[in-house]
Amino acid sequence: MAYANAAFAALADPTRREVFERLSAGGRSVGELAQGLPVSRPAVSQHLKVLKGAGLVTQEAQGTRRVYHIDPNGLGAMRAWLDQFWGVALEAFKAEAERQGEEGE
Repeated sequence: MAYANAAFAALADPTRREVFERLSAGGRSVGELAQGLPVSRPAVSQHLKVLKGAGLVTQEAQGTRRVYHIDPNGLGAMRAWLDQFWGVALEAFKAEAERQGEEGE
């Protein structure tokens, strides 16, 4: 749960969400991520630091630059937390469908 809390907290910031969404298309450098954002490259670096600390992104060295990628393990923690509600939602849907089916008979 601690990992999911950190991930959701990191994504609460709209700029971090935008950076994270840009990474869904593949690995990017800070400069590539900063293009078109209303914040500076150093600010994007700080946002990436938070995302990395939350376990949502990884970085790899490619020559003199760092390329960031989404970390599927971090997404897994968020998904596991959300999945606990999926069973409850399906059960409620099933109960409602059965109730409506009984009324229609």
